[in-house]
Amino acid sequence: MITESFRNIWAIPDLRKRLLFTFAMLAVYRVGCFIPVPGVDATVLLELMEQLGGGLLGFVNNFTGGSLARVAVFALGIMPYITSSIILQLLTVVWPYLEKLSKEGEMGRKKITQYTRYLTVVISLVQSTGIAIFLMKTPSPGGAPLVPNPGLGFVLVTVITLTTGCAFVMWLGEQISERGVGNGISLIIFAGIVVGLIPALYNTIGSVGQGQISILSILILCVFMLLVVAFIVYMERGQRRIPVQYAKRVVGRKVYGGQSTYLPLRVNTSGVIPVIFASSVVMVPTTIGGLIEFDWIQRIVNAISWGQPLYYLLYSIAIIFFSYFYVSIIFNPQDLAENMRKHGGFIPGIRPGRRTSDYIDRILTRLTLVGALYLAAVSVLPDFLLAGIKVASLPFIGSALDSMLPGWVTNGMGIQFRFGGTSLLIVVGVAMDFVQQVESQLVMRNYEGFMKKGRLRGRR
Repeated sequence: MITESFRNIWAIPDLRKRLLFTFAMLAVYRVGCFIPVPGVDATVLLELMEQLGGGLLGFVNNFTGGSLARVAVFALGIMPYITSSIILQLLTVVWPYLEKLSKEGEMGRKKITQYTRYLTVVISLVQSTGIAIFLMKTPSPGGAPLVPNPGLGFVLVTVITLTTGCAFVMWLGEQISERGVGNGISLIIFAGIVVGLIPALYNTIGSVGQGQISILSILILCVFMLLVVAFIVYMERGQRRIPVQYAKRVVGRKVYGGQSTYLPLRVNTSGVIPVIFASSVVMVPTTIGGLIEFDWIQRIVNAISWGQPLYYLLYSIAIIFFSYFYVSIIFNPQDLAENMRKHGGFIPGIRPGRRTSDYIDRILTRLTLVGALYLAAVSVLPDFLLAGIKVASLPFIGSALDSMLPGWVTNGMGIQFRFGGTSLLIVVGVAMDFVQQVESQLVMRNYEGFMKKGRLRGRR
């Protein structure tokens, strides 16, 4: 069946062109991840990144496909664009001008997208300046300078290169969304994470060979990851079906309506967007801490660094917040209830109009809470098991808790495997969305897809 589905994909010229275009754009992105920024000693940089590769830096480097560790042209990745999207969407709620634009249809959305691009360039300028200053001031473990010829010229070249690279990645993502298959931004993040899977597996297997990790721990890790993937697939396909009845209408000599259907509300309506947004937000303090050298700022940055209790707390709160925020943007129960009323639809036992919108909003609120807690648990729990939770940094009770709790709670499983819960959630979620879009293209042309049997097969 799968072989037949792949043959059907290549039998459709439009779908074949879209897939080839998507893969070509992702290949261009991967090439840019290996082109270094001029003026940086690659050997010295490799020594420094091996020393600083863990923690939040490794987490961010995962999203950029390893380009951050190489200080490549695409070192900023797509994260500045995501940050600017968050800021614009938050401003849409509080700024009447942007709220008015968001309600003007296609022209308004194009204007907001244009503002998002401008803000992306501004954020890229700030982040690239911070990276240039960090490279000039940070010595390598051996004492050799990262930048042989520091100065204003190096800062200007780095800022221009990284900002241009970020703008180009943003353009690649938009082109994939418009002319390819799937969401371009999500696929770029997906590609950056997946390419790090093979090195992570290689390092983990090497640790087993050196005796640093037992085979039992690896087996437990594999079983746990399989269970997490199965749980993600189950939750992503879960939905609440609200029954909807349409009254009969007589138009001329024809009778319309009278059928029963249902309104499917997904448990996780927002997908992986809240996780991506929250990941971008937790990186902001670290970026600021790298630019401002004050002791109290560094203490705050250390308190919310990866593996600290406050980090897990803020990350979970950010995921829950963005889940509700994103659902409120993409789903309007009032408009849905009004459209149902205009077409003669109603929910049995619920009055059309305001009562219907309140009923849908109440169910959606509960589903969003379940989906947000699921996203937070899948994102945080695997990282917690791998790295543990550093309770010793907590004030007053940190030392006592650290002595009371077992080692697997404070230190995790001791496996340096950077393919954690957030990465796993994004990979599985984006892969499912990509397969569903290909499936819809096949079914639209009466071809049999990947997921269900019994569909009509079109003639070639």
